[in-house]
Amino acid sequence: MKRLPALAGGSDRSWVRAAIRRIEADFQRSSDTHLIPLQLPGFPAIDLYLKDESSHPTGSLKHRLARSLFLYALCNGWLREGSTVVEASSGSTAISEAYFARLVGLPFLAVMPESTSPEKVAAIEFQGGRCHFIDDPMSIYGEAQRLADKFDGHYMDQFTYAERATDWRSNNNIAESIFQQMRLERHPVPAWLIASAGTGGTVATLGRYVRYCGWPTRVCAADAELSVFFEHYLDRNPDLCRYDGSRIEGIGRPRVEASFLPDVIDAMVKVPDVWSVAAMHELSLRLGRRVGASTGTNLMATLTCMDHMRSRGEAGSVVTLLCDSGQRYAHTYYSDEWLQRAGLNCAAQRVAVAASFDADQLAVELAASWQTAGELAIASG
Repeated sequence: MKRLPALAGGSDRSWVRAAIRRIEADFQRSSDTHLIPLQLPGFPAIDLYLKDESSHPTGSLKHRLARSLFLYALCNGWLREGSTVVEASSGSTAISEAYFARLVGLPFLAVMPESTSPEKVAAIEFQGGRCHFIDDPMSIYGEAQRLADKFDGHYMDQFTYAERATDWRSNNNIAESIFQQMRLERHPVPAWLIASAGTGGTVATLGRYVRYCGWPTRVCAADAELSVFFEHYLDRNPDLCRYDGSRIEGIGRPRVEASFLPDVIDAMVKVPDVWSVAAMHELSLRLGRRVGASTGTNLMATLTCMDHMRSRGEAGSVVTLLCDSGQRYAHTYYSDEWLQRAGLNCAAQRVAVAASFDADQLAVELAASWQTAGELAIASG
C-alpha cells in the first residue's frame, strides 16, 4: 500500500501539531454520549441500556473511529498539508471523516456503493466531502486506493486500521465510557456487551478492554445476513467472500476484514435482515425517535443474550449500541415502498419482536430466526 513520505521538514511537523491540536480541542468541546435505560417487561431481572452514539457531532458511532483514524494517520506521518483523504465507506464513517478532514483543512473523497442512502450522501457533502460511487462492493477497496494514488493522497482504510487506531486502554474509548457510566446502576458490571461488526474495530475495543480490566463481562458480536463475519468466526477461513453487499448499512462485509478479531469475541449472532428492520421499527416506537437498522441488528443479538440469561435465572445488565439516527434512512428503511422492493416487509416480524419484549418467553418464530455461535451456541446446545 502506498504511503506518503515520512515527515521531515519543520513546517510539516508544525502543521501536524496544529492539526492534532484542532482535533483534541474539538474533543474537549464535546460531552460523552448518553447511556439510555430501556425497560422490557419480559425481562424484569435484566437491565438493558443503549449507548446512544447518535449524539456525536456527526451523528453516529463512527465519529469515534474517524477521530482515532485521523490521529493515528497524523502521528504516523501519513497526512500532510493539502493531501486528499480517501475512504471506502457505506456512509457513516465517510460523514465523520469528512467532518475531521474539514476540521484540519484537508479535501475528502468517499468511495461508496450506489445504494448508499441519499441522506448520508447529503451529510458527506454538507461536511465538505465528495462522493464517488461504485456498483461492485468488492471493488470499493481497490478503487479507494487508486484514487488516493491519483491525487497523491492517503487512503485511510478503516477496514484495516480500525482496531489498531483505537486505544482500548484509555483515551475515552467506548468501552471505558460504558463502564464509567454504569458505576451507579443496579448491576454496574454488564453481563454482556453487544455490538454489530462493520470493520470489527468497536467489537475488538470492547473485547480487549474487558480482558485488560479483568471484568467477567462477555462480548457478543452481531452480524448481518449478507456478511462473512459469522462464518469466519466459525471456521477462521480468511478467504471467505460474498459478491453481494450488506443490506444493513454500516455493518456486514463481503470479505473478512483485518480489523475483525474473532479471538476477543465470546459469542456471535447472525441476524436475518428482515428481523433487524423489524427490531429497528419497534425500538423506534418505544424510544419515540427513529434509529438505524444496525441498531435493530444489535437489539436482536441483545435479545439472544438476555434470553440466555433469563433461561438460567440470571439477573444482571446488558449494554448495546444505538449506532445512528433513523433520520438518515427516511427514503429506505422508513419507506414502505422501499422495504417492499427490497424484500424487507417486516409487519409480521415486528409483531413478534414486540411480543418478545413484553412476554416471559420469546416468540417462537423469533427464537428460530437467528444463528448463534460461541458461548451462546454452547449454552443452547
